[in-house]
Order: sequence, then C-alpha cells, then structure tokens
Amino acid sequence: MENDRYCPECKITTEVVVDNRSGDTICAECGLVLEAWSIQDSIEWRTFTDDNNNDRDPNRVGKAESPLLSYANLITHISNPKSSDVLPMKRLHDPDGVLTKRLGMIADMADRLGLLQTIHHRAGEIYKDVEERKTCRGRKLDAVLAACLFVACRESKLSRTLKELTTVSNGVKEKEISKAVDLIKKQLEVQMGAVQAGEYVRRFCSYLAMNRKTVQAVHEAVGRAEELDVRRSPKSVLAAIIYMVAHLSDEKKSLKDISLAADVAQGTIKKSYKDLYPYASRLIPNWFANEDDIKKLSDS
Repeated sequence: MENDRYCPECKITTEVVVDNRSGDTICAECGLVLEAWSIQDSIEWRTFTDDNNNDRDPNRVGKAESPLLSYANLITHISNPKSSDVLPMKRLHDPDGVLTKRLGMIADMADRLGLLQTIHHRAGEIYKDVEERKTCRGRKLDAVLAACLFVACRESKLSRTLKELTTVSNGVKEKEISKAVDLIKKQLEVQMGAVQAGEYVRRFCSYLAMNRKTVQAVHEAVGRAEELDVRRSPKSVLAAIIYMVAHLSDEKKSLKDISLAADVAQGTIKKSYKDLYPYASRLIPNWFANEDDIKKLSDS
C-alpha cells in the first residue's frame, strides 16, 4: 500500500511503502524507514467450519464498519455450511444499504487515484451530508461522488484535477463534476481554500520520471514563485517552472511531455514561461544551477 508522507531525508512529501511483514513504513524515494513496527489493524482470518468439511476455507471474522452508518456495530454474518461464502443476515429494514454501496464506490475511486484513507473517509462524510440535505438531487451519482472526493482533496491540500477525477468516475465530464462541486461549496460548510502549485509538484514530476534532486529544485522554485504577482493558474506556473528547471538539468523534458503531465496546453506553458523568465535567477536555487547557467536560458 502506498501513501504520501513527509520524508526528512528527501525534505519533500514522497510516496511511502508499507512492508506488512516487517511493519516498516519506507520512503519510496530514498529508502529511509519512517516508521518501524506499525500495528497491522486489518481483520484476522479465522476458520469455523467443520474439520471434516473438504471445502474448508478461512472466513473473515468480520469487516470494519464505517462510523457513518447507523447500524455500524450491529451487523451479523452467517456461514453457509455448503459453501465458503459468508452471507450477511438480512434485516427487515436496512437504511444503510445504499449508503454502504456508495461509500464503497468512493473508496474505490480513492484507491485508483492513490489517495490517503483519511481523504476518502472525509469524502464519505461530505457525501452523507450531501444526501441528508438533498444538495445534489438530479445530478449524476458518479459526478456527485467525484465532487465529494475533489472537495476532500482540496481540504487536505492534496488536490487532484477535475480531469484526474473523470478517469475514475465512469466517463463523467469535468463540467458535471464542477457543477456538483459548486453546489457542495454553496450549501455545505467546507473550507477548500485556493489551490497552490506546490500541491501538484510531486505528482507531475513523478509522471515525468524526474530525479529527486530535480524535484526538490522544482519544489523550491514553486515556493518562491508564490511571492510573485504572476497571474497564471497554479498548474500553468508549475508547468513553466518544470520546463525551466528541466532545461537546467541533465534530464531534458520536451514541452509536449510536460503539457501531457500537467494537463496544460503547450501555448499556455510558453506564455507562463515568458512571464517567469525575468525572475529565473530568483526562482532557481543556487545549489541547483549557477548564475551563468541561468543566464543561458532562452526567453522563448
């Protein structure tokens, strides 16, 4: 399982890998062990079938229930003696059936985007509020679920683009998700804040397979760019900085590749680059490139 966590060695937020055998949480970039002997809180396997049953198969004791469900701790499971399947005991009235399914859909979307568990839990909370207040009645379900994830990501400062959300929402268009987001913002008390270019650095640089040193230079340059009055979108600013830094490194990246990674038109990147070019010496860290190299950058 991979999540994001700040690595003191890399000095940036990087992907981490959890080794379930050793219990260690390891930085995927430098291999530093960030946490040792973590507790495995997943459900244990148990077997309650007859020893003479040739179809013996371990069955889960039970599953972790969501605190969002009204019957979270009152679910009973029964085993079919002729099958290894564990069947839930049906109730005469199950108010959480639909909600459970939709929370599962949110979790699936989050997993496909590589999001932290805390984000998809928050998205679930937002969706429950949306349902209770009938906020998005008449909207496509997939658009609403994607909008809840979008808002949760923004709240956590780990933003995902609308285009990224469309890839996990069964072909829903960006415009449909955006309208659902606007309704949620209008009727629910959510604090999204403005998107910062730094929220996209690690992901976009990862798409371009940039090394750790170059990523760190991009990260620092983006932080310095926030002090400038450059009226461009965060993604456009980041794409232009990546383009600038890549030309100062040994691993050149084409404008086309950067455009695809950042989902920004090549012409827009060029315009943003021209706006940032006069500040190049202020943006690029001196440990990454010297003044003479920066002066050799083209202004076009």
